Amino acid sequence: MDAPRLPERAVDGHKGVFGTVLVAGGCMYRAPDDDAAPMRTVMLGGPCLTGLAALRSGAGLCRLLLPDPMVMSALSIVASATAYGLPVTRAGDLVAHEAAASLDHALGDAACLAIGPGLGTAPGAQALVLRAVRQERVPVVVDADALNCLAMMADLHRDFRCRGILTPHVGEYRRLARALGCDAEPTTEEGRIRAAEQLAQRLGCVVVLKSSVTVVSDGQRSWEHAGENPVLATGGSGDVLTGVIAGLAAQHGDAPDLFEVARCGVEAHARAGARWRSEHGASGGMLATDLLDLLPGAVEGLRGDARTGKSAKA
Repeated sequence: MDAPRLPERAVDGHKGVFGTVLVAGGCMYRAPDDDAAPMRTVMLGGPCLTGLAALRSGAGLCRLLLPDPMVMSALSIVASATAYGLPVTRAGDLVAHEAAASLDHALGDAACLAIGPGLGTAPGAQALVLRAVRQERVPVVVDADALNCLAMMADLHRDFRCRGILTPHVGEYRRLARALGCDAEPTTEEGRIRAAEQLAQRLGCVVVLKSSVTVVSDGQRSWEHAGENPVLATGGSGDVLTGVIAGLAAQHGDAPDLFEVARCGVEAHARAGARWRSEHGASGGMLATDLLDLLPGAVEGLRGDARTGKSAKA
């Protein structure tokens, strides 16, 4: 299979042309069996990294959909974004019966939705994810806790209607596989392609099965990226990948080929990690934020003629 390629970026474009990414995530939670804990766990970094990565990959605009108490903190991190606050209870949990309507409003003219980073799996998060995968208007990149929410849905194969890209690591894949009756082994050389294919076929989506060797499959076409790089094994790296894929989906047409979008996202993310490793001469110690400044060059290196493989920078 040819190397992934992106079309040239319109030189006369403006931010409205290059798509809006909506990122839904973040939570403040206390473990159900630890109600006496003196503080809640806050997960804000994930959606912020995803939003920044969407912008760094070339999306024109980014919106964040977060629990209302987290909005101002998020905007201090992603100053280029705008944000919507999700209604929460006095305890900070999402109001489940208002989640779907909030998502519908926030989608607005978005070209892609990324959902899951830091979202948690409480009832409000599950309601938000269910609404996301039932809608058919925009493609959805489903990551992190949104994948865990999917695994908790009894009728997932019936409710999943969106044009989706699922980005599970092996643990998230196993939970989904159990729920859907997939039996391939995702950790063996022979099994990982079949595992991605099974999940893609079951839900009619694209699957990015993340590991040291990442597999992208739409159930018919499959591709492996075998550029193992241990610096990417760090918290937040997957959130960045989600943002890259969402940003590319948003800026490349009303009905992009999501298989090709996912391939390009994986390749750009890997190139950024390889660049950091080369520059620092290290196999560890990278922060997910370090990837962000390297993404524009990595994405630009994929632009050019898909038939010849000639890069725009060549």
